[in-house]
Order: sequence, then structure tokens, then C-alpha cells
Amino acid sequence: MSELSGSARRVQDELTRLGHDKPVVELSQSTRTAAAAAAAIGCTVGQIAKSLVFRTARTDSSLLVVASGVNRVDERAVAQIVSIRIGPEEVLRADADFVRERTGFAIGGVPPVGHDDPPLVLIDTDLFQFPIIWAAAGTPRAVFELTPWQLVNLTGGTMADIAKHTS
Repeated sequence: MSELSGSARRVQDELTRLGHDKPVVELSQSTRTAAAAAAAIGCTVGQIAKSLVFRTARTDSSLLVVASGVNRVDERAVAQIVSIRIGPEEVLRADADFVRERTGFAIGGVPPVGHDDPPLVLIDTDLFQFPIIWAAAGTPRAVFELTPWQLVNLTGGTMADIAKHTS
């Protein structure tokens, strides 16, 4: 295995600490978007566990939504779930500065683990239709393999129906 970049090494170290046995892989192609990641890995877009960072308006907390790469996130559903968990709350898209400050990673490479400020984590139930999924590992070219249940265990996340369904 070739030497990992700093951010990818940080994710690998966290995965090792958590007992995850699959390695972080840095690819020559970009994995910045779900479609690019799926093409680089050779899996379906649905198998990409994309990390979306939000912030809460009242408490200014970070929230990580890990969604299937094919899904758009229903921000209303996310806000309802968050309000049940921590009280009435508006959920806002986080800007790049907030993402880097709270996670320690740049947009396009945010992993589900190893954040500077551990977020509340919601995991898209649609990911559970796949035996194997892939998540970002700290850079726009780094990924790692896992199962949806491993994602729950590694993050302490809550499974939630957060996909935007069109009528």
C-alpha cells in the first residue's frame, strides 16, 4: 500500500482505532462527487455514502448526514429528526469554512469519522439495501469500504428516512 496523504492517514488511523479492518485507498481519479466516486471505484452511485454537513441555527452544532449517492436529502425531514433529538431547531447548509472548522476536512472529502468536533450523525436508510458501501476518507481522492451496519457502529449514527421522495 502506498503512503497516504495527511488527511487520509488521519482517517486511516481513526478507522484502525475503531477496529475497522478495511484500508483507506487513495485513487488517481477524483471522488469529490458521488458519480465520480462510483466511476472511480466501479460501483453504483447508490453505494456511495456521501457526507453532507449541516449546522443547527439555535445551537450552532454540526450535523452529519450520510446519504446514498443517488438521493437528495429532505432537509425538512432532517430538521424534524434533529428537533426530536435536541429540541426545536432549524437546520442550515454549512458553508465551506464551517465544514473545515468543525470536521477538519474540506468539502469533497469529508469522512463519516474523525471529525474535530464530533457531530450528530444521521444515516440514510436507503444505504441498507447494499451489502457494501464506500465513504470518503479525508481527501477528494480517498475512500474506504464498509457495510451500512459498520457505518452505524463507527459513527454512533441514527438510521433515518431522510431521502427526498418525489410524488
